[in-house]
Amino acid sequence: MNDDQAPIQARIERTNELLQRMLAEVAKTPSTHAIFVDAGYLYAAAGRLVAGTEDRRAFDLDAEGMIEALIDRARTIFADSRLLRVYWYDGARRRIHTAEQQSIAELPDVKVRLGNLNANNQQKGVDSLIRTDLESLARHRAISDAALIGGDEDLVSAVEAAQGYGARVHLWGIEAPEGRNQAEPLLWEVDSQRTFDLDFFKPYVSRRTAAYEGTANRPTREDVRFVGAQIAAKWLSARGREPVLELLPGHPYLPGSVDQDLLVEAEGLLQYSLRGQAELRRALRDGFWEHLRTQY
Repeated sequence: MNDDQAPIQARIERTNELLQRMLAEVAKTPSTHAIFVDAGYLYAAAGRLVAGTEDRRAFDLDAEGMIEALIDRARTIFADSRLLRVYWYDGARRRIHTAEQQSIAELPDVKVRLGNLNANNQQKGVDSLIRTDLESLARHRAISDAALIGGDEDLVSAVEAAQGYGARVHLWGIEAPEGRNQAEPLLWEVDSQRTFDLDFFKPYVSRRTAAYEGTANRPTREDVRFVGAQIAAKWLSARGREPVLELLPGHPYLPGSVDQDLLVEAEGLLQYSLRGQAELRRALRDGFWEHLRTQY
């Protein structure tokens, strides 16, 4: 090697060294996933499956419980990955949050994005919001995997945009009583497909009845918080400290099956349905967690 080549060789070696360091850092960076929920699709498909109707006025959807169940399922599917957040896309007139949408927006790790509702209560602009978020997060390497819950063919461009930046897009669907509720071009485009059945959604969807709509016997937050603590104490006594305290690392989330057991037992004690009652559901979990943490 002559004297003229030596500086070039030194720069090449330095470049290789920097590349090796960068690859080592990338290898240590955990994978990240996000969940993208087209609420219009979720309400319509889950309502049809469980309650026999797509009319939101005819049933309650426990969005908080549903979101926690989706997060719990994602933890299992993306075992070596961390959650960035859940994106919840819905429509609202003049993009003003409803009370239900506001309660969802206040949940931890959830971002609500709103499109418009037209005169026929049809969502407008939601697909473009999904595409913008998917593409941006993939472009900035903020996510490696995206779980997309939707069925509209217009989402194909969002999938293609994210894949173009190296993200993998996994389509999660809802079982259809008849036929399909997701567009075939969307099914062809994604990296994987998964369908959740009636048993998955049944705990979170219930038809509205007069008994559940009345407010005369509605418990207070403190009533529900006390019941949550009461159930935690009962479980510690009946199930033993070790299996119950194993839940603590997951705070503030509960596994879907545990959360459902808590809900059913609380409704029995209160003689009141907490389905669709996001504020009271939070009070129930708060009471449950507070008692457990005092025992830790």
